[in-house]
Amino acid sequence: MVAKVISVAADHAGLPLKQVLVTHLKSLGWEVRDLGAHTSESVDYPDYGYKLADDIASGKSERGLVICGSGVGISIAANRHPEVRCALCSEPLSARLARQHNDANVLAMGSRLVGDVMATEVLDVFLATEFEGGRHQRRVNKLGEPIIGSND
Repeated sequence: MVAKVISVAADHAGLPLKQVLVTHLKSLGWEVRDLGAHTSESVDYPDYGYKLADDIASGKSERGLVICGSGVGISIAANRHPEVRCALCSEPLSARLARQHNDANVLAMGSRLVGDVMATEVLDVFLATEFEGGRHQRRVNKLGEPIIGSND
């Protein structure tokens, strides 16, 4: 069986939640590529969002997890890469829909907004849910296309 690989990145604010979720992922049999941060020293979340996006784009991982204080900044950073479809989720329904309808390949969470138990549940749903394809595929395909002009 091929190992399931996930890249994980967080800034200093996301470090404690990242540690909890990395332990959980390993207990589920995932191979975790931990891209940092590894200390509580202040760092810039875009650097970690970009590192994770590079892992996804290069095929080192099919899935990713990014965490900062709110989840907003690091999700914006990750989404700057056209190969990334990062969804900021704080409860299981949004995680399920992000996978089913948007084929999200990266999950973002805010460590100051989601507790360990809820974060674990959100991650489990995100990883267990398949993309539905069908009518959603056309829209997902557009997410990787360059924006040339208005669709007016």
